[in-house]
Amino acid sequence: MNPNKPRNPGTVEWSGDNPGIYFKEDPDGDWTALGLFFRVTLSPYGRGHVMIVMDQPNEALGYPDANNICLWDNEKLTEYLIREFVSKFPSFLGKKGLNSMSYHQIDEITSRAGLPDHHTESIISQDLEVVMYWSDMGEPFAAEVAVEASATGEHEMYSVFLEARTAYISVNGKRFGGSLTTRNFLGQEMSTAFMAISETWVKPQN
Repeated sequence: MNPNKPRNPGTVEWSGDNPGIYFKEDPDGDWTALGLFFRVTLSPYGRGHVMIVMDQPNEALGYPDANNICLWDNEKLTEYLIREFVSKFPSFLGKKGLNSMSYHQIDEITSRAGLPDHHTESIISQDLEVVMYWSDMGEPFAAEVAVEASATGEHEMYSVFLEARTAYISVNGKRFGGSLTTRNFLGQEMSTAFMAISETWVKPQN
């Protein structure tokens, strides 16, 4: 990022929305449930949607032994996002469930947008209905994240964030266990459920 150059010379990797929900049983322990949703409007592999939910992220299990599930409608985009981004995010780094989750092609996706108050993403894939829900939102704010502070450590990231103080993930009507907690995010304490919209990842120019 260079405030003296309004045009960023880096390579745009992808742009879209990327909200998440992270739960813990013990505020001082590891994550016990994780969820991310991607609505990508621009990437090297085109447009698409990906939802990753894991109710046993530390176990090498997939559905139906665990609700460690990836739902997708663009295979190459899904592989790219997991390989280059999700697997490097600190909350997902080294999680056995990420390598063992089952993959299910999306049959139907429904977004119920009521921002800044609430938001729902619901996906149906054969016998699965997976829902991510956010509500009780804070004020939106814009963020510019330098390479050294970004989740991959390789990109600049620009986004609009809204903290969600209430959230859930469910599979076939059963909600994941655990609770939201707080974490330090860009110098402030924020809930571990969040909307990230108009998100853009940029590979800096060497």
